[in-house]
Amino acid sequence: MKKLLFLCVALLFVSCQSNRQPEPRIVHVVLTWLNEPTNEKHRNMVIKASEEFLKIPGVLDVGVGRPLMSDRDIVDDSFDVGIFLTFKTEEDLQAYIDHPDHQATVKLILKPLVKKIKVYDIVDL
Repeated sequence: MKKLLFLCVALLFVSCQSNRQPEPRIVHVVLTWLNEPTNEKHRNMVIKASEEFLKIPGVLDVGVGRPLMSDRDIVDDSFDVGIFLTFKTEEDLQAYIDHPDHQATVKLILKPLVKKIKVYDIVDL
C-alpha cells in the first residue's frame, strides 16, 4: 500500500511539474560587424569579452558564435560575431547594460573593433 501511495504522489508531482508554464525570459541578441572581418585576433577578443558577461549578476546565459552561412535570401549571414544573453526580467537586462563591466567592454573592445552593431531584445513567452 505504501508503494502505491508513493507512486501516486510521484506521478502527481511529475504531472504538476510538466503543466507548469516557464516564466518569460528576455533574450538580448547582439550582431556585430568587425572593422576588419578577417582579423581572427579581433574576432576572438569580442568572443572572449562576451563570454565574460556571464559573471554579471542577472545574466542567466551567454552564447557567442559566428554566422551559419546560407544561400537563402531571407537569412542575414553578413555579421561577424553574434551574441545572445538571457535574463529573467527587463530590470536584469537594464542592470546588465548599466553594469561597469559591460560598459568597459563596450568602450575598450567593441567600439574600437566593431563598425556596426544591431541589437534585438525579445520577450520569450
